[in-house]
Amino acid sequence: MTSETAAAADAVRADAASVLAAAADAAPALAAMPPRDRARALVAAAEALLAAADELVPLAMAETGLTEPRLRGEIKRTAVQLKLFAEVAAAGEFLDVRLDAADPDFVLGPRPDLRRYLVPLGPVLNFAASNFPFAFSVAGGDTASALAAGCPVVVKAHPGHPRLSDRTAEVLNTALPAGALGVVHGQDEGVAALKDERIAAASFTGSLAGGQALAAIAAARPRPIPFYGELGSLNPVIVTPDALAERASGIADGFAASVSGSAGQLCTKPGLLFVPAGLPAPEAFASVAPHRLLHQGIADGYARRRDEVLGTPGVTVVVEGGVTPDGVTPTLVETDLATLLEHRETLLQEAFGPLSIVVRYTPGEPLGEALTELVEGSLTAGVHVGAGEDSPWLHELVSALRALAGRVLFNGWPTGVAVTPAMQHGGPFPATTNPTITSVGTAAIGRFLRPVVYQDCPPSLLPEPLRDDNPWHVPQHRSPAGESSGWGSLTA
Repeated sequence: MTSETAAAADAVRADAASVLAAAADAAPALAAMPPRDRARALVAAAEALLAAADELVPLAMAETGLTEPRLRGEIKRTAVQLKLFAEVAAAGEFLDVRLDAADPDFVLGPRPDLRRYLVPLGPVLNFAASNFPFAFSVAGGDTASALAAGCPVVVKAHPGHPRLSDRTAEVLNTALPAGALGVVHGQDEGVAALKDERIAAASFTGSLAGGQALAAIAAARPRPIPFYGELGSLNPVIVTPDALAERASGIADGFAASVSGSAGQLCTKPGLLFVPAGLPAPEAFASVAPHRLLHQGIADGYARRRDEVLGTPGVTVVVEGGVTPDGVTPTLVETDLATLLEHRETLLQEAFGPLSIVVRYTPGEPLGEALTELVEGSLTAGVHVGAGEDSPWLHELVSALRALAGRVLFNGWPTGVAVTPAMQHGGPFPATTNPTITSVGTAAIGRFLRPVVYQDCPPSLLPEPLRDDNPWHVPQHRSPAGESSGWGSLTA
């Protein structure tokens, strides 16, 4: 290592240390900030992001190869996420305040005065994703939900868009409290931050191997911390015989668009399509222009996976596609359920790129049982049904899909994750490290909070959400004295 290289490395480490220190210093003030003030800061950050779009989008195009329409849509989505969590913060329901009045006549003996609410964990480390340089990066949903919860955020920038990461943070920090958002670069710096005792939780979007390695580090700390990882997903979709008879061409076109959008670099891309007969290869598959992948590591990994799939016995090429210096074009292959079972180790791995496998099945066979055996946890699962279709077979299939996925779709495609309160973007392992959480939707804020109870606390020492005068004007669920004698009456 030259003296210049060593000096640069020292500067990176010093910068990372400064970011961690600033986050730790900011944590008490951010936790004490009234939720409506946090909401105002998030709205201001969203407006700053939109105002900088003409600068940020070209920078993102240069670093990622994604198209301008896709990135402009994504920056709008990112601003909407920030505003959604501003609404969550302002409403105050996320604090889950519960006040149990002291009750000398409680049925199990005298009950003390109990006051429970959720408090922020502290600084959160967010490992940014490569495929959403806005929505799952510096300004993304993990950042928005953590800030709304009252947690400072340290973003480990993805190496695929470093300049964009720094500039996005600069834009957001014109609106956020000092120390609330910082960025670090480098794999070693990210690991060091994950081990740092000032970090209280971590989030991650990326590969299975990378996520498992980081989760192990988080668990091995002297004081382990929560690690919320989104790791990979096959997103199986099933087409019933009735649906195929009614609209085969439309299903094929929708499938092609879902597989090839953003060059297949989406965690919700349908990697498996189960059909009762061959699906016509739509023009949309063959006519897709080459698209550059996000970075060389993804390109190399996709090329390896494509070669493995194409070299598997019993797999037939429907649309060959390819990998060229100009980018990739979609590849579609077909096989049967027996081959998928025989070569599961090869075929049932995610291909991060525009490749999908069509699997033929026999109508009426227990497909739900086969899916349960073959497919591990997934972010999504879908089924296309005919008009008015209903049968025990279909009910069993839907039950199987519910068991393996966090979101079950009907007559639609999994790409496109609505930014809305009811969204669930998570699923059983290996889709996510924790099947009870989501990284999209208002429930995402719960990842960065923990409950605390104040028992028989003098009123002057109570935090604002637990006070009877409720200065933050947050929802308070009260259990008055005397009600325990009536518990169970609702069952009558």
